[in-house]
Amino acid sequence: MKYKVTLNGKTYEVEVDQEKAMLVDEYDAITPAAPAPAAAPAAPAAAPAAAPQATAKGEIVAAPMPGNILKVNCAAGAAVKSGDVLVILEAMKMENEIVAPRDGTVAQVVVAAGNTVDTGAPLVVLA
Repeated sequence: MKYKVTLNGKTYEVEVDQEKAMLVDEYDAITPAAPAPAAAPAAPAAAPAAAPQATAKGEIVAAPMPGNILKVNCAAGAAVKSGDVLVILEAMKMENEIVAPRDGTVAQVVVAAGNTVDTGAPLVVLA
């Protein structure tokens, strides 16, 4: 019996007898081109939001990974202890607690719930 098997974009033609298999031919698979969808009117592109900026002086607590800010658990002027959860950052469907690296006072909260941040973006500034 002969079989055609496509694997990783290559098609293999295999002939199988009762106790052994033999490769007959190998070639690149060709996928038919899909018809182009009807062009929809382009929506005006929204201007990208400016990256949050830390203006206060102090130690910046930065985002360890890109994600969405779900919750901010601190406010400017609040005293925090080492290990207190400052921000909850969602990345890859996981909620990550961003904690205070040391005791201190929150000088500035740079982000708000709903913001999207990149790796290294400032979240909170500790005085």
